[in-house]
Amino acid sequence: MHGYLSSKEAFTAQINYFARFYKVTAIDFLGFGQSPPLREPFSVADYADWLGEVMDGLGLVRPHIIAHSFGCRVAVKFASTRGDKLDKMVLTGAAGIRQPKGLGYKIKVATYRLCKRVAPKFAEKNFGSKEYCTLSPVMKESYKKIVNEDLRTDATRVQNRVLLVQGKEDRTTPMTEARVYLRAFPDARLRVIDGGHFAFAESPLAFNLTVEEFLDDV
Repeated sequence: MHGYLSSKEAFTAQINYFARFYKVTAIDFLGFGQSPPLREPFSVADYADWLGEVMDGLGLVRPHIIAHSFGCRVAVKFASTRGDKLDKMVLTGAAGIRQPKGLGYKIKVATYRLCKRVAPKFAEKNFGSKEYCTLSPVMKESYKKIVNEDLRTDATRVQNRVLLVQGKEDRTTPMTEARVYLRAFPDARLRVIDGGHFAFAESPLAFNLTVEEFLDDV
């Protein structure tokens, strides 16, 4: 389950590796890759419901999950209420933990809100991350729903065994966020490998062997 603005092809190294031992199913989330565009803004819960429909449609019974970044948000939300439909979960570069924002960020948000009132087109073009500025209006509304939700409470309800794989140079979802998840999940372990936010693609062998050991552990 890929990250935001990504697709299943991000996991090519994992698909090729694990297909030797498992039936591998890789999906494009609605709005990404080869899936249809969103017709209305989706929240994390909406994506979790969509995932359930996809699993039922494909006849997937208690699969293991490997997810990256945004995909981890969906996995956590899904498992918090429907964990019995999954087996083990591997989360890498796991997003979904909101950290306290500094004064600079708060000033930027206040400036954006003021600017949006008097010059909305300028505000939309000049504020926000690069990925946000490339999105369609529907995707922008969806993005705001997604990034403004903190999932640490959902994580406490996940009964599945969880492996967190953290890139030691990850600045997008740093170690502090991984440790919040580690404390929140009832049954989780943390492994650190070389690489940044896409450590699974930057250090594929280390990632694959770490995941293989976890999946084989009974």
